[in-house]
Amino acid sequence: MAASRGKLPVRWLGLVLFLLFVVAAAVFATLNAELVAVDFYFTKAELPLALNLAGALLIGLLLGVLVILPTLLGARRRTRAVRREMKALEEELKNLRALPLRDGV
Repeated sequence: MAASRGKLPVRWLGLVLFLLFVVAAAVFATLNAELVAVDFYFTKAELPLALNLAGALLIGLLLGVLVILPTLLGARRRTRAVRREMKALEEELKNLRALPLRDGV
């Protein structure tokens, strides 16, 4: 990947952002290390606050993905159908352009 002089390549930017996220997560975890009692209905556990918050974030992320998944799959299906239709129309146009022109039409 050739990057122009003076510009940070996207790969390096992604790496820097990832490392900043890891450092921020580590700081967050150390600042929120106290144990919190959690009742899972069938059992109880004492887990660090940071782990509880990360678990809640992960559950929210998974629920969000499940909610948006039907929309994404429908859009993908519609995109495939439109591409098939476009290919058929392009083929028809190619065939029409190949027809000879008639005088007096």
